[in-house]
Amino acid sequence: MNNLFSLDNKKILITGASRGIGFLLARGLAQYGAHILVNATTQENAQRAVETLRREGFRADAAAFDVTDSQAIHAAIERIEAESGGIDVLINNAGIQRRHPFTEFPEKDWDDIIAVNQKAVFIVSQTVARHMVQRQSGKIINIGSMQSELGRDTITPYAASKGAVKMLTRGMCVELARYNIQVNGIAPGYFKTEMTQVLADNPEFTAWLTKRTPAARWGDPQELIGAAVFLSSQASDFVNGQLLFVDGGMSAAV
Repeated sequence: MNNLFSLDNKKILITGASRGIGFLLARGLAQYGAHILVNATTQENAQRAVETLRREGFRADAAAFDVTDSQAIHAAIERIEAESGGIDVLINNAGIQRRHPFTEFPEKDWDDIIAVNQKAVFIVSQTVARHMVQRQSGKIINIGSMQSELGRDTITPYAASKGAVKMLTRGMCVELARYNIQVNGIAPGYFKTEMTQVLADNPEFTAWLTKRTPAARWGDPQELIGAAVFLSSQASDFVNGQLLFVDGGMSAAV
């Protein structure tokens, strides 16, 4: 039982892990023994996060590549696999947000959101999964959202991308479970992060949020770590194709 949630020597690649929720997940998983592979678009940003983790006594290495560049993804994953001995867990965390009314939403912003939030999940997962299939072992965790299920003003393309992540998670489960690969998702509710700062600074939104959420508060990003540890560990070996909402009960309420 003591080893049920252990991540000792597990190599975990986290996209978009140089800051925000990605970095918090990296630190939290490292506390359970994981060797973190920190992805960022630039080597400088990835290495900065790695050095912070190492100063805190954790094992970490940089894994810089652009998640919207298929060739860069393939080259980086092949290199990481060769150097690390294999990726045990992939967490597709990289994501962006843009806000505009639907009738005024720029096509360029739509393209950017789909490229990072949706296509990157497919390409990175596909590339990593090929190696996991050969090893007959692996875990993939996709970061979804409340908007994987629910819509909201000014973020329709974001909701579309996160809804797609939900179905990618289920489809990947159906195809990969036979190879002892578990594919699940985490759907955060409203957490105070850089991406939601504009909402957190709005007293009217916070008032609405506390009334709408059974827990009656914003989430603390640290509260996502438990779900990530569970889905990365052997405790979740028979959990597959699920989207775990960490939202203070919002998705359960009307």
